[in-house]
Amino acid sequence: MTESDDASAGSTATPFLGALAIIVAIVIAIWLFNVFSHDELTDSQQIGRAAAGQNDALQRGDFADFRSFTCAAEAGDETKVTAAHRDSVAKRGERFVDGVSDVAVEGDRATAAVTYHFDKDPDAKQTVDVTFLKEAGAWKVCSTGPS
Repeated sequence: MTESDDASAGSTATPFLGALAIIVAIVIAIWLFNVFSHDELTDSQQIGRAAAGQNDALQRGDFADFRSFTCAAEAGDETKVTAAHRDSVAKRGERFVDGVSDVAVEGDRATAAVTYHFDKDPDAKQTVDVTFLKEAGAWKVCSTGPS
């Protein structure tokens, strides 16, 4: 190999190495953006999650999780809540949240229209006005839904 062949072989790799460096820099920038961006949920989204989370915990029979989505004044006694839920399931089936709408927030209090249905009659949707309180930085359900 001559000296000119060695020089031309090195120069052909330079554009590829430059492109690789740019791609790596872009990937790192995207990763840093995702790590340091904080997508906070809106109050409406948090309230929707509280309604769905409380209902889901009740359906699973997880009273500790149910309490985490329920305001302290309304959490109730585990035995009574579990018995009432068992009776409701026997009569109407499992309860599902179909949607949360008309959220109105005033400070640490909110109301929303929560739509439910039961699996024994999925077409009979019920919309209930539900009250929420923000306790310890999290929205909690403070009303009972249909049973």
